[in-house]
Amino acid sequence: MKDLPHSTRDIARELARKYSTMTHDELDILESILVPHKYARNELILKEGEVCRDILYIDNGLLRQFYFKKGMMVTEHLAVDGTIVMCIESLFREEPTQLQVEALENSMCYALPKKRLEEVALHNVNIQILYRKILEESLILSQVHADLVRFETAQDRYRRLCKLMPKVVQRAPLNYIANYLQMTPETLSRVRSATLLD
Repeated sequence: MKDLPHSTRDIARELARKYSTMTHDELDILESILVPHKYARNELILKEGEVCRDILYIDNGLLRQFYFKKGMMVTEHLAVDGTIVMCIESLFREEPTQLQVEALENSMCYALPKKRLEEVALHNVNIQILYRKILEESLILSQVHADLVRFETAQDRYRRLCKLMPKVVQRAPLNYIANYLQMTPETLSRVRSATLLD
C-alpha cells in the first residue's frame, strides 16, 4: 500500500497520463468530477440488484467482481492499484446488475460518475478520448479473461495471469484466483508448484 494518500489532482493527472493527454483546463474538469471513496476490507461496494453508475479507479487496494450461478460463486474480475472496475452492462443499460463488487483489502478508490463524465466529454475531446480508452481497456480485459478460460490449459492460464496481473497473483486469496481461472484450489496448488519447479 502507498503511504501518502493521493489528491484528486494526482488522480486526474494519473488518469490523463494513462489514457489521454490533457490541457490544464481539462485536468481541472476531470478533477472536479472525481469522487473519492474509502472501502473497508470485505465491504460490498455494489450489490446484486443495484445499478452501477460509476467507473471506479483504484488508487490502492484490491477489488473483486463476482456473481452467483446455480448457487456457486464465480469470480469475474480481480483488480488492483492503478486499474479500473465497472459493471459495464449495468452502467450502460442503467439496469440492475447481477455482478457484485467487493473490497478484498482496505481500498481507496475514485469514482468517475458516468453521467458527469459524459456531460464533460461532450465539450472536451481529450476527456472523450480518456472515456473511450477506459472502455476499450475494459472490453479487452473481458476478452482476455474469456479466451484464457476457453483456450488455455490450467498451467498456461496461471502463467498468463502471473504475466498480466502480477500484483493480483501476489495479493489475492488463492481461492479467488483459482475461481477466476476456473479451476479448483487443489489444481491451482499443483499448477503453482509445477510453475515454481520450471
